[in-house]
Amino acid sequence: MRTSEFWRLMNDEFGDTYARTLASGHHLHALGDRTVMTALDDGVRPKDVWSALCDDLEIPPERRFGRDLPLRERDV
Repeated sequence: MRTSEFWRLMNDEFGDTYARTLASGHHLHALGDRTVMTALDDGVRPKDVWSALCDDLEIPPERRFGRDLPLRERDV
């Protein structure tokens, strides 16, 4: 997963504003109590950060891959 895809998933799930707030303020126990932003800055793979956040916030499996968008609307 690329960082851009990570942020698309964050924005889809939480909205643009809350996604940034969550990323800077929520500590992920599974990643050494780092915030999302710190984990990414420290080189943790975006896929692992997303997975830890979804587990932590109990995001259901059917929402972990974001909204289904037609191909023309996806970031390619």
